[in-house]
Amino acid sequence: MMLALQRASAFLVLFLAAFLPPPQCAQDPGMVHYIYQRFRVLEEGLEKCTQATRAYIQDFQEFSKNVSALLGKCQTYRSECKSAVHNLGLRVERAQREIDYLEYLRETDVCPESEDKTLAEELVQEAEDEKTIRTLLNASCDNMLMGIKSLKIVKKTTDTHGSWMKDAVSDSPKVYFFIGSRSNTVWEFANMRAFVEDGTKPGPRKLILTRSWQGTGQVIYKGFLFFHNRGTPNEIIKYNLQKRTVEDRMLLPGGAGRALVYQHSPSTYIDLAVDEHGLWAIHSGPGIQSHLVLTKIEPGTLGVEHSWDTPCRSQDAEASFLLCGVLYVVYSSGGHGPHRINCVYDPLGTISDNDLPNLFFPRRPRSHSMIHYNPRDKQLYAWNDGNQIIYKLQTKRKQPPE
Repeated sequence: MMLALQRASAFLVLFLAAFLPPPQCAQDPGMVHYIYQRFRVLEEGLEKCTQATRAYIQDFQEFSKNVSALLGKCQTYRSECKSAVHNLGLRVERAQREIDYLEYLRETDVCPESEDKTLAEELVQEAEDEKTIRTLLNASCDNMLMGIKSLKIVKKTTDTHGSWMKDAVSDSPKVYFFIGSRSNTVWEFANMRAFVEDGTKPGPRKLILTRSWQGTGQVIYKGFLFFHNRGTPNEIIKYNLQKRTVEDRMLLPGGAGRALVYQHSPSTYIDLAVDEHGLWAIHSGPGIQSHLVLTKIEPGTLGVEHSWDTPCRSQDAEASFLLCGVLYVVYSSGGHGPHRINCVYDPLGTISDNDLPNLFFPRRPRSHSMIHYNPRDKQLYAWNDGNQIIYKLQTKRKQPPE
């Protein structure tokens, strides 16, 4: 563009020179002034043209940059959509299998079957359910909780509610920090020292999620963040922390998310947990008078493996955790203490409340915002009145099922 302007200027100079008067007339002051003015107008025009060209080039570059960014986002959305369609296909297949099974049950009901045959089928079904449960909970873990050995306050903040944790199974030393009960921001610390000591290098990394979490029931499992999606009653998000994208999602069945899990945790409707057997969800269910429902989740496909209606009440409860497949629910009177485990539920039926001693937590002024067990560290991570706490546990081997 600039070369074309220079050529046009040279051509114009030659053109004007062809019409200049002979040398004897060139000394005319009026003529000289006129030619000078024309050249000046020409230079100003060329300068304006040059500025306009530069502005156009800059605008075009900005436009190209914006288009490239939008194309990158489109590629990301395409990948997410492709993953969502694949996961939807898996869910449709699961739903079709369940519909086929329900259709089979309906046809069985209308067929004239004898009472003895129906009873036999029920016994077979119960045996198959028990076998399924034992298959789900066949990890090499036979410990039961016997006491809370000690308490260690590792950090103090001004936030009453929140959660903090490490990856429940990986060797990563990173610590994840969730402030409040509703947000889309996660703070990632390089290790426990960086979390405990302010000003330690490197500083925390701020992760902005594409979805917001609700409550204090988040968990980190095998590099993925699982959380209750804010604004939905029962949607669980599986979030890839490295790619910053939603990997998968599921809807918890059975009326999950319609009521608070714990009376003294006013923002948590679904509490996720991890133990030696994998990923769990604790929530309330319909028609069971505020009793807790325990659901086992397959973390790869986010399918429901099994659910149990427990005898543990949500009234006066403040938190719970799982250890070796056993649910321990923490209660307090009025949310102030003492904090003790009053209900224990074992899906295998190997232990009950009568098998345990009185399990008390060290006295704290308020109820716990969260208590999560880490099967790798074999200790509890808790949040109480702005304090981030670690509880060390005392365990013993439980009796094997008969």
